[in-house]
Amino acid sequence: MEYRRITSIEDPLFKQMHQLMQTVFPKEEVLEFSLWKEPLEDPTIRVFVAVVNNEVVGATEYRYYEDFNVAMTDFTIIGKDGVGVGPFLAEKRLVDLHSLAKDNGQQLSGMFAEIYNPYLVDHYDFGGVKSMNPYVRREVLAHLGYRKLEFNYVHPSWNNDGEAVSGLDLCFLPMNNATELPANLIVQFLKRYYSVLENKPTEWLEMVHGLEQRDTVSLLSI
Repeated sequence: MEYRRITSIEDPLFKQMHQLMQTVFPKEEVLEFSLWKEPLEDPTIRVFVAVVNNEVVGATEYRYYEDFNVAMTDFTIIGKDGVGVGPFLAEKRLVDLHSLAKDNGQQLSGMFAEIYNPYLVDHYDFGGVKSMNPYVRREVLAHLGYRKLEFNYVHPSWNNDGEAVSGLDLCFLPMNNATELPANLIVQFLKRYYSVLENKPTEWLEMVHGLEQRDTVSLLSI
């Protein structure tokens, strides 16, 4: 299995990856094909695919914020069961992130991720791939050490239509034994991460305002 970075929408592997995204994710979670041009060319956004015999069998997108010394996993896709795609992507991603943090003179402090909460919304079939089942993914990510941040989470739709998307938790994988995060770090991260979307829903603005009134946010089991 190969771990190959994609930096252009002209890469044939990107077409495969985008089709895979459309198969496994709800439409409001998938950026339109042409709008990927700038993100893929952005050196701070790292998009990799798992490839077997020139077939994309998985993908992950993530980024490292040097000033925050945290990472964000945008998504992980397992396109084929039973071939070890999930562990392969998780291992390769973490090695890369530790390398980026080291180059920044730091030890990576942790990684954010939006994780589907099947106890809130369970109607997604994720293309019929069993490994992508939200119950399975949640348990796997819990075993990896991800913990839920203690607030009700929504995010702006990637359709940029001002709609709020619910059914997910904002989680964090601490690289130490942290049991809470500074609320200000979460606020700064969310504002930076969603700065590309102009139309913020009222629910998201209220959520961020609530976080601004807090000092810390606890990390809970998921």
